[in-house]
Amino acid sequence: MDRFYKNLGVKIKKMRVNKDLSQDALAKKIKISRVAISQIETGSRKISAEEITKISQIFNITTDILLDAKKDIEIVFEKATKKTEKEQEIRINVPQRNLQKFKEILIYILEKVGSKPNVGETVLYKLLYFIDFNFYEKYEEQLIGATYIKNHHGPTPKEFIKVVEEMEGKEIVKVKEKYFEYPQTKYLPLRKSDLTQFKAHEKEMIDDVLNTLSNMNASEISEYSHNDVPWQTAEDGEVIEYESVFYRTSPYSVRNYGEENI
Repeated sequence: MDRFYKNLGVKIKKMRVNKDLSQDALAKKIKISRVAISQIETGSRKISAEEITKISQIFNITTDILLDAKKDIEIVFEKATKKTEKEQEIRINVPQRNLQKFKEILIYILEKVGSKPNVGETVLYKLLYFIDFNFYEKYEEQLIGATYIKNHHGPTPKEFIKVVEEMEGKEIVKVKEKYFEYPQTKYLPLRKSDLTQFKAHEKEMIDDVLNTLSNMNASEISEYSHNDVPWQTAEDGEVIEYESVFYRTSPYSVRNYGEENI
């Protein structure tokens, strides 16, 4: 049973009980079966973005609050303002790691922005995260497919240290220095990236993330990542689920769901 849906189901049940609604009454409001409500509350059924929006409207909260594992839905109620998104079929649950693609993308990032004074290890972590999760949301397939853990400073790619160890001294060099008196670990490339490893839409996504986020310092990009739904819905120290990108809200969503409904 997926942790994301289990935690979400617990929240929905808690709100339903607090509002003194039966499963049948809630089901009629959402226009699904009572059995479906029971399955949602136990985490055994995936819930669509459209259903998330309906539930948020019924309980007068925003989708962000409903999906945020850290917010107490019993005491925080706001007027729902989010637009309905298209229901998504989740195609991949477990990240498919591609370490060679990881290496090439890392080299490419370092070529493009590695020399910027603000781009240390923490910023690299977040750039990789947004490249991976933005690509998955837009194309419903993996790019790097790294495993990201929810840590205090934001998403951390679990495979990063292993990849760097294999590359250090041959493909990249590690540099320890300071950035505004704070210790910083930087990486610089020792070779050029192999652009033949990238498809046009892959390179376009990487460039878009770098153009948008690479000027942020570690604190800024960490804070920015904390407002993204995938990070909010994960438990501390646990894996951030790729499938949660389909519940993103503006400005993080990179997919125009409205046009798909036309």
